[in-house]
Amino acid sequence: MLSGRRLDLLDPSPLDVEIEDIAHGLARVARWNGQTSGEWTFSVAQHALLVEDLVARADPDVETRWRLAALLHDAPEYVIGDLISPFKAAVGLDYKALEDRLSEAIHVRFGLPAKLPRKVATAIKRADREAAYLEARQLAGFGETEAKKYFGRHEGLGRIELVGLPPAEAKARFLERFEALVEA
Repeated sequence: MLSGRRLDLLDPSPLDVEIEDIAHGLARVARWNGQTSGEWTFSVAQHALLVEDLVARADPDVETRWRLAALLHDAPEYVIGDLISPFKAAVGLDYKALEDRLSEAIHVRFGLPAKLPRKVATAIKRADREAAYLEARQLAGFGETEAKKYFGRHEGLGRIELVGLPPAEAKARFLERFEALVEA
């Protein structure tokens, strides 16, 4: 990692996980394989911020630690990249196991349970699908019917405008939000 840490992908240790590495990597990983409109790609760091915001909008009383879990929901992608869901399915269970081990190490590193409670995981997954719907419609050229087909019907999200940011800005915003959640 850029921090100098060495992360064993097959047996990741929470001691080798640094938030700066996560933020740096996620800010440089493009959602939709970069196939989005705008001058800059929409990064996984930006997606993580969006998911955390959507979790809070759905439940304003959600515990701060679960908002942190939402922010970190795709954190393993800082080292393994953002694979589209059909490709993940084709790769199979070995990929999912690797992703799960990384996620557990990240959770433990930042004081979260290795495995999230089902209710929390479900809320984050719902927000993740809402975010994908918004991204598909605003950035990836999906029509309404196609977006609903792949990501479900998502009404009442309000007007959230998505715009890709330069990596340095996405990283800074991710780190700022992380610090705010940790301090709370």
